[in-house]
This record gives sequence, structure tokens and C-alpha cells, in this order.
Amino acid sequence: MKSPLSLGSCPLMAFVTVTDPVRAKAFYGGTLGLRFVSDELPFALVFDAQGTMLRVAISKQLAPAPYTVLGWQVPNIGVTVEGLRKAGVKFEHYGFKTQDKRGIWTTPGGHCVAWFKDPDGNLLSVTQF
Repeated sequence: MKSPLSLGSCPLMAFVTVTDPVRAKAFYGGTLGLRFVSDELPFALVFDAQGTMLRVAISKQLAPAPYTVLGWQVPNIGVTVEGLRKAGVKFEHYGFKTQDKRGIWTTPGGHCVAWFKDPDGNLLSVTQF
């Protein structure tokens, strides 16, 4: 039986939580280049991530998840990693994955992934398919 409301036809919203809105605005807007949409303090900052609304929620406390919470599909991971590195982003290196010196891991299927953290320790990634 088909639901009367199909979320498949509704735009997706993404959420990430941070503790410092000033630092988050500089990182997500400046460093990552997302378009700032609105300031809804003290609750959230809103960004446009290529048509997906990203609500950067503000909390007094945060326990970052040990897994990726946001990721971007990029056309050229080498160029993206280098650009982010020049903007001050540090890429994560994991001992259980074979990554190149830039922090890029090639999956068994041939996709490339690199991980980095926002100022609050949220794990983010870029992937080239």
C-alpha cells in the first residue's frame, strides 16, 4: 500500500550540530564555501549545500559521532583535498585503511574518500565516484 505522502518527492534537509556559531559560520561558509542563507540564532545557522538545506544546529554540549555525519560528492578529489588543505583543513589518517599521504583512501570498488573534521570534531568527508 502506497503512503499518501511520499518523502521521495520532498527536498532533503541535512543537520549537523556545533557549539560555536561564529566559528561554524566561518568554517561552513568561508572554508567550505557553502552559501549562507540565514541566521536563526540561538537555534541554528542555515546554509545551501547545492540545493540541500544544511541546518547547523547550535548546542551548548556536543559529543561528536565517531562516523561521518556529512559528505560531499566531488568531481576531482585530489583538487578538492588540495584546495581544502590550502584553506587550513587537516585530513584524517586511519591506521586500518591504506591512505595516500594526502589522506585519500581508494575503496575496493575504486571510489576515493578523504575525511576531515569541522571545528567541533564532526567527521565530514569528500568522495569521488
